[in-house]
Amino acid sequence: MTRTLPRVLTIAGSDSSGGAGIEADLKTITAHGCYGMTGITGLTAQNTTGVKDIFPVAPSFLELALDAVFTDIGVDAVKTGMLASAATIESVTKKLKEYQASNICVDPVMISTSGSQLLPDSAVSGYLAHLFPIATIITPNIQEAQFLYKVATGTDIVVDSLEDAKRLAMELHNLGPKYVLLKGGHLPLTTDGYTRVKEQAATSADVVADIVYDGSTYEIIESPFIITKNTHGTGCTLSSAIASNLAKKMTVVDAVKEAIDYVHGAIADDLQLGKGNGPINHLHRTYI
Repeated sequence: MTRTLPRVLTIAGSDSSGGAGIEADLKTITAHGCYGMTGITGLTAQNTTGVKDIFPVAPSFLELALDAVFTDIGVDAVKTGMLASAATIESVTKKLKEYQASNICVDPVMISTSGSQLLPDSAVSGYLAHLFPIATIITPNIQEAQFLYKVATGTDIVVDSLEDAKRLAMELHNLGPKYVLLKGGHLPLTTDGYTRVKEQAATSADVVADIVYDGSTYEIIESPFIITKNTHGTGCTLSSAIASNLAKKMTVVDAVKEAIDYVHGAIADDLQLGKGNGPINHLHRTYI
C-alpha cells in the first residue's frame, strides 16, 4: 500500500531561537502528523528577549522555492507568517494563484510576542490588496486586527469587550477572507460581563475568547486565561496547526477548535527556556 501524508507548506521567516517562525511551524506540522515544507521569507537574529535584526530573502529566490515545492511534492494547505515586504507579499500571492492553492491560512505577522515590529507599515496594504482576498482564514491578534482596520479605514477602533471584538472580526471579514479568527490572547475577559481585564491584573479565573466569523455566524471558543510569560511563537504555532488540520480535511471551525486546544496545552506546559518571553512546548502531546 502506498503511504503518504497531508502536505503543509509554511511561508514564513526563520527564528534563530527556535520558538517561532519556520522552526515552530515545522514542529507543529510534524506534531500533527503532516509533512512540512518551507518557503523562507527572511532570516531573523532573535531570541526570547527580542528581534535583533532581519535579513530578507529576495522575492525572486522565494518564488523559485515555491515553484520547486508546488511542482514536485504538492501542497494540501498553506500557512503564511512573516512576509518581510510588499514585494514578498505580491510574490507569494502570485504563486498561490498560479498553483491554485487551497486551504490558505494567513497569519498577518506584524509584531512579535516580545513587541518588536516585523513588517514595515508600507507593506501592510499588501495584505489587504492581495493576500486577504484569496485567504481561507486570517488569524490576527487584537493589536494586529486594530492596525489592519486603521490602515483599511483610516480610523481607530476600540476593543474593550467581547461585543467590540465581534464587531472588529466582522470588519476584517469585509476585507476579503472566507473566515476570520480574531485571537483573544491579549484580551482577557471577565466571565460574567465579557469585558476587558488588563493583562497584568488577569487571573486564572478570567477567560480568553477566540472568535471565528464566516460572514454570518460567530463561533466563540473560550479557554481559561493562563498566567505565564512563556508565549513566544503562539501565533505561528496556532496558524500552522490550523493549516495542518485543514490539510487533514477538517472543516474550518473544527480545524480552529483543535488548533486552539493544542496551543492551550503547549502554553500550559510552561517551559522555562530563555530570559524573556520563552517558547511554548510544541511536543507536549508526543512525549515517549
